[in-house]
Amino acid sequence: MVPQGSRAELEFGGPLGAAALLLLLPATMFHLLLVARSGPARLLGPPPYLPELEELWSPWALLLCLTWLGLQAALYLLPARKVAEGQELKDKSRLSYPINGAWGLGPCAELWGWGWSPRPGGEVCGDETATPISILCLFYAQDVGGSTGSLHTPPPSTPSIAATLCTREVAGVTLRKLKCLTNGSGQGFQALVLTAMLVGLGVLAGLPLSALPEMLLPLAFAATLIAFIFSLLLYLKALVAPASALAPGGNSGNPIYDFFLGRELNPRICSFDFKYFCELRPGLIGWVLINLALLMQEAELRGSPSLAMWLVNGFQLLYVGDALWHEEAVLTTMDIIHDGFGFMLAFGDLAWVPFTYSLQAQFLLYHPEPLGLPLALVICLINAVGYYIFRGANSQKNTFRKNPSDPRVADLETISTATGRRLLVSGWWGMVRHPNYLGDLIMALAWSLPCGVSHLLPYFYLLYFTALLVHREARDEQQCLRKYGLAWHAYCRRVPYRIVPYIY
Repeated sequence: MVPQGSRAELEFGGPLGAAALLLLLPATMFHLLLVARSGPARLLGPPPYLPELEELWSPWALLLCLTWLGLQAALYLLPARKVAEGQELKDKSRLSYPINGAWGLGPCAELWGWGWSPRPGGEVCGDETATPISILCLFYAQDVGGSTGSLHTPPPSTPSIAATLCTREVAGVTLRKLKCLTNGSGQGFQALVLTAMLVGLGVLAGLPLSALPEMLLPLAFAATLIAFIFSLLLYLKALVAPASALAPGGNSGNPIYDFFLGRELNPRICSFDFKYFCELRPGLIGWVLINLALLMQEAELRGSPSLAMWLVNGFQLLYVGDALWHEEAVLTTMDIIHDGFGFMLAFGDLAWVPFTYSLQAQFLLYHPEPLGLPLALVICLINAVGYYIFRGANSQKNTFRKNPSDPRVADLETISTATGRRLLVSGWWGMVRHPNYLGDLIMALAWSLPCGVSHLLPYFYLLYFTALLVHREARDEQQCLRKYGLAWHAYCRRVPYRIVPYIY
């Protein structure tokens, strides 16, 4: 029997394409892991060998993956948190999301002897803007409704550390409204900092982090196994979910397609939102941890990390830190508001991101690349340009989505639709409809350049990301056309290029 939830056109080639991707995505990930450590390091061609099951399966690797997920879940559930609301759902309600990540930095500040002076009246953070001092604030737990953007001080009964805290109310964009926990920075950012503290303490205590690269194959296998089992449980959970909770595209009635794309839009147990948790926590922070382990192993092998390895680690840490700092902005993305949570996102978040996105660092460990300072500065400039475009466009887009009347975007040129919505025209350049994708591609290029040009393998991420963003942009176009109608055609005439000016 076909579910009666909201329907959408089949994507990714329908059931046949979904079945192929169920096999192709894990196979590609393992292929990259194998060829990165091989001498030829050929992206195109067979892997150097096919690993035996004994090389892939390790109960210790499975335990390590589960421990990592448990740690990140514990950080997600820390009590010092705030609430932000997501977009309005089909039944006109909103869900709550935790973005309370500053919890980890208050203890960090005390440990490092950092301090700050509360303002008269007890306020610590002076405004809504994230500033260096706001990083040092613990944020007091409270549920907030509405979107006032106001600051609060904790009640007198709050313990001493929490007495120095401030909170900020943040509104999501209009799905049922999902409330999210938030503060000046994202909860995930503080989870990153607290994780770094714990890992640092572990290394000082003798944790062999540099041995992690030798475990990448069994860890990737364990993460894939977890993703498959998790996706099956999500699919079974969605069978009893109400029609209003189903995703637009994941309830086709075909079990393979729905398993891959995800039937339920926001699967939860109590307040724990599985999709939101996986989107920014274990995979992204795990990516940074793997990069760090690769850097440490290179230092052991060669005496010190190479400049190329430092650049790759630094660029990608900036990207992850930015995503976690601006955690609230994920509430307006397609992953959260449109895609169901199935194998596509579960595998992508838990396995593909940490083990594939760390490909450049893996390559550099086994294929060291000399890099001079002048070229390094040029690469840094390229990354800075990409980040500037990426961050500026995403911030402006998120601001406009939440409140088109915000003073920061109110004076920009817009096109009005028949329903009263407005489309931003003169944002970034007024000629590219998705400048944030352009910034992504420029940064992806900068991440690959430290690996030289003798191998195609380090450029896999750039090639993959290009295909991904072109596909996602096509999905964006279709959804905007359905949503805005003739106004979208007018918008496309005013903003002619999709991603790259004068090219695409």
